[in-house]
Amino acid sequence: MKRILIIEDDQSIAELERDYLEIEGFEADIAFEGKQALNTIGTSDYQLILLDLMLPGINGFDLCKQIRMKSDIPILMVSAKNEDIDKVRGLGLGADDYIVKPFSPSELVARVKAHLTRYDRLIRKSLPDDVLHIRDLLINRSTRQVLIDDKEVLLTAREFDLLTFLAAHPKQVFSKDHLFEKIWGLDAIGDTATVTVHVRKIREKIEFNPSEPQFIETVWGAGYRFKG
Repeated sequence: MKRILIIEDDQSIAELERDYLEIEGFEADIAFEGKQALNTIGTSDYQLILLDLMLPGINGFDLCKQIRMKSDIPILMVSAKNEDIDKVRGLGLGADDYIVKPFSPSELVARVKAHLTRYDRLIRKSLPDDVLHIRDLLINRSTRQVLIDDKEVLLTAREFDLLTFLAAHPKQVFSKDHLFEKIWGLDAIGDTATVTVHVRKIREKIEFNPSEPQFIETVWGAGYRFKG
């Protein structure tokens, strides 16, 4: 689940932003002033920051500059000021977007989702070849580690091999026979039911709701396919 930090001194606006983001499935924390925000960023892992300009103590421009020295996560500046000079200054300091109050909740959520998607795409391009990153799932083939939503998941050797093979071939359908031969080998003792059992165990470990899988889907009568 993506975590967002809202830096806003107006409690009613901050809580409204948090409520709409949580409705959309995000986790959201609130910091009401700059120093608190910097402490929070230093101790927590966020994927995006909503930053108000008019803050007590450290203003939004200075805060943006300090955050950019430590992190490249998306920053969306939020302000009642509609002057172009403020937008230019904010974007020049490293903000990714500038949204003017009052704004509709749907516009805010749409912009948040767009910047998260773009950032994920950029991260994926910069990852080494031995790392697979699919939405909230990260597979490191060299260290044989799997993380879901930034939390490590422990898989058996066969579970890891099966998940990695499917993830490396997104949208392709593989029969149970093919998967058994590929992962267990021609001389392995067992049958294709082994594949079914392993897929079930993998789903239990990486899926939010194993009965409605978002990663490995069953293609009835054909086998399994990894959603890219």
